[in-house]
Parts: sequence; structure tokens; C-alpha cells
Amino acid sequence: MRYYMIDDLTEDDVQTLTASLKNSSLDSGIDTLFWLPVPREYLSKLQCEHLETCGPYIMGIELLPNALRLELLVRARGRLRCDCVRYAEKELQTYMMTWIDRCLTSLLIDA
Repeated sequence: MRYYMIDDLTEDDVQTLTASLKNSSLDSGIDTLFWLPVPREYLSKLQCEHLETCGPYIMGIELLPNALRLELLVRARGRLRCDCVRYAEKELQTYMMTWIDRCLTSLLIDA
């Protein structure tokens, strides 16, 4: 699996981030896993074609005791296996990494 990882977070940082992600309704049902929705403009042609049957599309954030990991795999909430489940293109990776960086900055987490 490919990831974007930020480590060296404190326990307080992880708790603050967890609360923020839960308040944003991004929780997955698993305490340390959160789903970030993929904006439609970053979907591939195939993902757009499969949107109604396989979507919505998400990317996972896993919070570890001292780190955050963004999976670079675009998952389909409506189907586990399909050709539309694939790694994010560079533009989407950049968008999501920037989103995470802004989130940390807004929470005053120095990572």
C-alpha cells in the first residue's frame, strides 16, 4: 500500500485530530480510520462512469498513536473490488496532502 505519512505527532495532536475528523462526520465506524471524500473533479473517467454503481469514492486516513497515514488508494464505498478502485493520480494526491496540511495548521498542530 502507498501512503502519505506524517509522524512525530503527540498524543494530544492525535486526540485533537480525531475529534476534528469526527466532528466533520468523516468517521468510518472504526475508531482510528476516517474517510475523506474525493471531489468529483479529481475522479478518473472510469470512476465517473462507475459513480452510481460503485461510488462514492473515498481515501482513508488512519491515525496511529504518533502518526497519521493517508492511503493513496481511491476506494469505492459501493463495491470492494472493481477496476475503478485504483491509486490516486498526482493531482488528487497533491489535493489530499494539502487538505491534511491545512487541517493540521488550522488545529495548530505543528507537524
